[in-house]
Amino acid sequence: MKQNRRFIRFAANAITHTPILKMFFLLVALWLLFATALFLSERGEEGAAIISYGHALYWGVAAFSTAGIADTPVSDLSKLIGGIWIVLGSVLFFGTIVATITAYFMRPMQRPVRQIVETIEYNLEQLDDLSVEELDILKDTTDTLIVHMERHKKRQEKHKGNT
Repeated sequence: MKQNRRFIRFAANAITHTPILKMFFLLVALWLLFATALFLSERGEEGAAIISYGHALYWGVAAFSTAGIADTPVSDLSKLIGGIWIVLGSVLFFGTIVATITAYFMRPMQRPVRQIVETIEYNLEQLDDLSVEELDILKDTTDTLIVHMERHKKRQEKHKGNT
């Protein structure tokens, strides 16, 4: 149950605070566009394995997913379209995953201090529900916040003293 809540919270944060949805829709739109271009460029070619739009859609997923099971286009134009799609699709797909995870883990560092304090206060109210590992993480986070705030205050005092 706790794992489900954690995953739901992660998913909600990822959707709300990262560009994952925009990137997903861009990837789908490009996939449909490249599949259409591939199908049209392969249509009528002798020996073409991509003989329907469905085959082109399948090829689009198989090609950029590095599964290595995609049929090879026949025409030179199709090979060019396919090559561009493989590079662009892979960059978007894997880049979106990396960017989303990075943004998710960087997000706490970008929160206003008050929000961090409220999160800590909320967690303190939930102590009975936290595991030992979660309590250790909470302690480490609180200690890090205190050290950070002490440094921040010293910098502010030093800055005020210099002006």
